[in-house]
Amino acid sequence: MKRILTILLVLSTLSSISAQRYSFDFTLEGVDDSVLYIGRHYRDQLQLVDTAQRTAKGYHFGGKRTWERGIYALVRQDGKQQVGDFAVDDSRQFSLSGDASLTPSTVKVKGSPANSKMFEYMATLQAAQKEMESIRERKKQEATRAQAEADEEALHSRMTAYEERMQGDPRNGVFFELVKLCGNPDVPDSVEDKAYYFRTHYWDSLFGVDKVSSTLLYSPQLFNKMNYFFFGLLYHADADTICLELDRLMARIGDDTAMAHYVMDHITPRYFRSTKNVGWDAVWCHIASEYILKGRCPWMRESELYLAKQNYRRISQSIIGAHGQELWMMDTTQLDTPEHWHSSHRQPTRYVVLWFWDPDCHHCQEQSEALKVLYDSLQTAPDKRFEVYAIGYESDIDKWKNYVKKHDFRWINVGGSNVNIDYQEAYNVHGAPTMVILDERRDIIMNKVLPAKSILPFLDAYEKRKK
Repeated sequence: MKRILTILLVLSTLSSISAQRYSFDFTLEGVDDSVLYIGRHYRDQLQLVDTAQRTAKGYHFGGKRTWERGIYALVRQDGKQQVGDFAVDDSRQFSLSGDASLTPSTVKVKGSPANSKMFEYMATLQAAQKEMESIRERKKQEATRAQAEADEEALHSRMTAYEERMQGDPRNGVFFELVKLCGNPDVPDSVEDKAYYFRTHYWDSLFGVDKVSSTLLYSPQLFNKMNYFFFGLLYHADADTICLELDRLMARIGDDTAMAHYVMDHITPRYFRSTKNVGWDAVWCHIASEYILKGRCPWMRESELYLAKQNYRRISQSIIGAHGQELWMMDTTQLDTPEHWHSSHRQPTRYVVLWFWDPDCHHCQEQSEALKVLYDSLQTAPDKRFEVYAIGYESDIDKWKNYVKKHDFRWINVGGSNVNIDYQEAYNVHGAPTMVILDERRDIIMNKVLPAKSILPFLDAYEKRKK
């Protein structure tokens, strides 16, 4: 029954045919828009491909053009709200009538076996859902529970057999081909690591064939499947795992440029824009170095390639695992003598917390106060563990110095314009607060702002992983 809930979302196109005359007629009860559109999906966007004016008999789409087999959306005059979905298969002359939402149980079809089968199937699934709701209500009552459980098992068996029969018959059309292609893997009971099996077999149904037609790209189901894999299933995975799974998927895609373009356009902006997800900047750098900068994205313009190269140079030096660049800056005295210049690296502690902050930033103020409580508590500990190297992200030197003095920040306070390198460039700092943690080799092990209470648990976890 779980698959039933997602079947109704399947939309796509499969293979192109030559241009020919067509006639699609729709009679919709309760719809009086002056025009309707036919749309297809690309990622999370709707592309309008045909228009029909309202007549006394309804809406007529006709003429001569190339239609790709698949499932299309009937769209209202605002260009966004969808009436419902219909199939374009072998028939090019058909009519549909139904209510304002093309509710499957109301739809009547003439001239299109593919649409007849699709709406029959969806109506059967909706009826099964209602039957299941009734069964679950009866399961709540002691007197009817046993019979309800038996009815539930019978319904599940009946619907499983029905789905397999409908999906297994090639005469039933493009809708059922898509249902099979976009299905999730069945995990055998004998598999010990079910999550790993599901992840590594996730694309089997879609890329188990030699090559998938690029017209499958016009499918919100493919968008949903892609979105769930990277930003659902792998949302909390480490960067290495995400990169590994991306490489596996791209290996399956091979030389299918259209599909590769789809994948890269779908995921690259999300990994590039992320400021909160740990390690996602490393994923973007992997995409840039292994795909964009190696010429494996031929659709990109020269200006886009140049920008990607510049961003890669900037971001790659501050990702987790990169060696942190040493900073030399003046303390609050702002005196240009050796004893008042301080290094971010030459500290006796195992770890150094680089803290980029601004005294005018409210969030910086709160986080700095919490960090001070933790820092002060460690001064009498046998193992101090980390030093704070706090860079005042403020052009008003007096304001920064007075704030440090007033709040008695006893860590290493540096600031001003005298610095050996551009720390904003070196550590990808484009706002405050920003936190970077360096290990004993002064490699970057964290480049996101951690709450003060999370710093020691993070270091404990890091040391445990390292062992």
